Amino acid sequence: MALAFTKDILLYNHFMKSYLISMVSALPRTALTSNIQEFLHSSRGSQLPYVRSVLFNPSLQNFSTDNQCERLSWEGSTHDILVRKLEFALKNHKVHEAWEVFRDFKTLYGFPDIRLVNQLIVQLCYSSNNHWLRKASDLVLQIVKDKSHLLQADTLMKLSLSLARLQMPVPASVVLRLLLETKHVPPLSLLSLVVLHMVKTEIGTHLASNYLTQVSDCFKHSRDNKVHHARLIKPDTMIFNLVLEACVRFKLSLKGQYIFELMPQIAVVADAHSIVIISQIFEMNGLRDEMKELKSHVDQVSAPYVHHYRQFYNSLLSLHFKFNDIDAAAKLVLDMNRHHDSHISRKDSKSSQMPYLMAIGSHNLKSGLKIEIEPELLQKDSVPKVEDRQDLIFYRDGKLVLSNRALAKFICLYKKDGRISELSKLLLSVQEGPYSLAGFNLCCDVIGACIHFGWLETAHDIVDDMEAAGSPMGRDAYISLLLAYHKEKMHREAKAFLKQMKKVGLGKEFSEDTISEHILCAETSCVLYKSDLVVTLAQVFKDEEEIAFPMVYEFNSAMYFFCKARMIDDALKAYRRMEDMKIQSTVQTFAYMIYGYSSLGMYREITFLWGDIKRSMRTGNLVPNRDLFELLLLNFLKGGYFERVMEVIGHMRDNNMYLDKWMYKSEFLRLHKNLYRSLKASNARTEAQSKRLEYVQAFRKWVGID
Repeated sequence: MALAFTKDILLYNHFMKSYLISMVSALPRTALTSNIQEFLHSSRGSQLPYVRSVLFNPSLQNFSTDNQCERLSWEGSTHDILVRKLEFALKNHKVHEAWEVFRDFKTLYGFPDIRLVNQLIVQLCYSSNNHWLRKASDLVLQIVKDKSHLLQADTLMKLSLSLARLQMPVPASVVLRLLLETKHVPPLSLLSLVVLHMVKTEIGTHLASNYLTQVSDCFKHSRDNKVHHARLIKPDTMIFNLVLEACVRFKLSLKGQYIFELMPQIAVVADAHSIVIISQIFEMNGLRDEMKELKSHVDQVSAPYVHHYRQFYNSLLSLHFKFNDIDAAAKLVLDMNRHHDSHISRKDSKSSQMPYLMAIGSHNLKSGLKIEIEPELLQKDSVPKVEDRQDLIFYRDGKLVLSNRALAKFICLYKKDGRISELSKLLLSVQEGPYSLAGFNLCCDVIGACIHFGWLETAHDIVDDMEAAGSPMGRDAYISLLLAYHKEKMHREAKAFLKQMKKVGLGKEFSEDTISEHILCAETSCVLYKSDLVVTLAQVFKDEEEIAFPMVYEFNSAMYFFCKARMIDDALKAYRRMEDMKIQSTVQTFAYMIYGYSSLGMYREITFLWGDIKRSMRTGNLVPNRDLFELLLLNFLKGGYFERVMEVIGHMRDNNMYLDKWMYKSEFLRLHKNLYRSLKASNARTEAQSKRLEYVQAFRKWVGID
């Protein structure tokens, strides 16, 4: 009865509104007032306020007066009148009017036909207004719940792009997933645009990466079943690059690693962009062995591609420093020098253009993943420029050159190990080649920096090494060191050094009786110890005090290999060894152990690891990490540990971390769709079952499962 009464009221409202509009449009202006008064006098009941609002609304008085097509006909049903009115509003791009008519039509008759529904959604998309796009998104969800057949794939694709463009990644991902549920994926050209806009924010990057994971799983399933449709939904290199680049930009190292490892699983080729981005992910995760494997292929590229891989060499050098491996770092610099000429000679080499297969984990893994890479496949404008860190290696005038920060790192590590002669050899090698920003002033700058920090013996050793190599230093370097000896009252050393200067043809104008600091200052044409290298070296020393114990990278690399090889016992031994040595576990440590346990279905062991993670967070040794939490949550869902699931969700909420409910809901429905669906708490047989039922119900309520 109530529904019928509401329908009658709405129908009467439309009737009155149509009648009034027609009457007002037909009357001359001079007769308008008297006719309105007569009509109002005859009006009765609750409709009078409505009638007044219609008649005295200027916008409604002018409604349709200029276009007879817009006038409502008294012939035909209200259904036809509203349909014609909706069609007219859509045709003339009157979004607000179309929406109002649609609402009234839906209240009276339900949804219009497919054509009008999709036209309305498309019209809302074209509005480029958050308000209307939100309404379009809500309408789509309502239609999916009631009559999903009304939605066309093309309409949803346009909506997802419009939402992404206006930085609404959450509803954009919902629309993409609705499409995926019907085995539809936007064309790659359109999907790349959607992803491009989504990954501009961190939340959008999480959603885009999760969607990419779901698409890849869908492709693998279709391919396994030899479905021809599979090739239409396979993501391409460009889309992977967009997501990987965003992972680097937002420091999502675990997410980036997982996305990268999807590429070989669905046979996506890594191009030159991919390799550089992947190298940055390897750097964040401390995976140096994988970087070395990549280097063997990157070293083969021809001259035009050398500048593109500057960031790759930057990341590898950074990893060598993190591992405190000064020998590997020095070798990399020398390799860069040697490869420069060979790059030029291989400029037209065809062998460097061939694709390669690179093992992920180790060459020794028989069943490990292998990704196909093409180091000279460079697709123009295929991905936004990767974050360009130039802290260690620059590209100048067609050459890879060391920055002051790289030099400072070498000085710091060699000085720490007392290997000054090897530092001298490296400096000489770099100075003689065109691979340093300092050029021939390199050694002078290093000696000046050593003098500034009071390392006079180190500076003297470098001078001696240069003389022994047949490359004596310039006059300014000698005078600066002599001045420093006098300032420090080291007269015996100053006397001996003056004799050394005279042997190389310097200092002849000085005698022991005439030397003074003032004379030396006047004679000194360049104050070496005030170079930029001094400032950089001071910062590097400060940074070194905050760097994690280098052994943690060695342990993490070992655990990564063991977990990839499913050698979980060896991984656990390495993990326990870290604890015994009081080496603090990192996010990567726990993530690799979770990967290892998960690959073997050992979800119970992950619950024990969760206890270690919580202890590390309580002591402040581990910063809460969203990707680690998500990894735990998904594995607890797989294992059916719903108390742990809700516990992780609580931690993510406490840390204001975005939760992708859609993904967790999909995973639950895939694995536990009918779990305790009809069981009530009163029917639980044991206390354990009762508690588990409580957490399952809490999870179902949280993700919105009825």
